[in-house]
Amino acid sequence: MSWFTESNRWKHFLGGFILGLLSLGDWYTALLVGLTVSAALELKDKLWGGRWDSIDFAITVFGCCLGYSVSLIIKTFLI
Repeated sequence: MSWFTESNRWKHFLGGFILGLLSLGDWYTALLVGLTVSAALELKDKLWGGRWDSIDFAITVFGCCLGYSVSLIIKTFLI
């Protein structure tokens, strides 16, 4: 689990998860939000002298997709 705490990856996952929960629409919307925000975060890191981290990018997108899945399950069974 040390790789998950490295480079604030848990924050990438959590942020993506919250974005996925709040995505109102369909899978396309959630995926577009996840990809856009992930790219923006990695660009910010690159512009501030860091490096592009593909794992952070993927974890943010995965968190967004998982968050949307949870949102879809909640909408299906509770509403």
